[in-house]
Amino acid sequence: MKKLINAAESLVDDALTGMAAACPGLRVRDRVVLRAEGPRPGKVGLVSGGGSGHEPLHAGFVGYGMLDAACPGEVFTSPVPDQIMEATRAVDGGAGVLHVVKNYTGDVLNFEMAAELCDDVTVASVLVEDDVAVQDSLYTAGRRGTGATVFVEKIAGALAEEGAPLAEVARVAEETGRRSRSFGIALTSCTTPAAGRPTFDLPAGEVELGIGIHGEPGRTRAPFAPAGELAAVAMDAIHGDLPLEGDLLVMVNGMGGTPLLELYVVFAEVEAYARGKGARVARSLVGNYVTSLDMQGFSVTVCRLDDELTRLWDAPVETPALRWGR
Repeated sequence: MKKLINAAESLVDDALTGMAAACPGLRVRDRVVLRAEGPRPGKVGLVSGGGSGHEPLHAGFVGYGMLDAACPGEVFTSPVPDQIMEATRAVDGGAGVLHVVKNYTGDVLNFEMAAELCDDVTVASVLVEDDVAVQDSLYTAGRRGTGATVFVEKIAGALAEEGAPLAEVARVAEETGRRSRSFGIALTSCTTPAAGRPTFDLPAGEVELGIGIHGEPGRTRAPFAPAGELAAVAMDAIHGDLPLEGDLLVMVNGMGGTPLLELYVVFAEVEAYARGKGARVARSLVGNYVTSLDMQGFSVTVCRLDDELTRLWDAPVETPALRWGR
């Protein structure tokens, strides 16, 4: 194993030290990443979090127009309730706080516990469960939360920035999740620093269809195939669950080890597939947004837009990993 680390035990803290030094708009306190300017009175605060190893999710999306705080856990491990409680109280500007929670059992339980213990803050929660690959997995009851988390954080964050009340921000976050679906494909496993070896064995001539972002198994394994065929597998799964129609927001996401050159090849196939179904890719992201360390592969996330969601997606955002309009 060759990784640019000092020690597996200090990896998360070392990375957060570097992030704080590189991003003057952020501050890091007790493994909580916050906006440097602090909470704005009367604005709903947004908090999310999850295991490290999925960067830029979540800390890379802290900033104007998205999250107010993120709670990174150890690699592929949920943040603890104390982190979430500290983040919740730190971002409360008097209008309440929305927790954006990916549907993994540890995340769900720890965010629920933190919300119950923060009895001095009004807290609402939205559960992101967009992965159509499997209904239940090693880490979830129900569908896994994956790429749609980025859409929920951006769209809900824009509405919160406008001063909308907590109930309205939560409603739009839930609506975004309901309109979004994802499917991922792995060409290789990832290697966690603590283990020092691949998380699972995937023969050179095979791919995992419907992989989870922690290396959880998908629907099946299949022979390696050209990008167009693999993109069609992902889009068939999404279209079969949520028919593609109207204007779409599409993210072709790298899993951490896939060159951008290849992701654009996949996006071309995804756009052609959507067009073939009579839909239009009106907004798009291509790149690494929800990764799995050094895994090679990709995921596709699709959201069926309406006028409100389009407006909120287009609203200004300024975070380390996503920025436009300011």
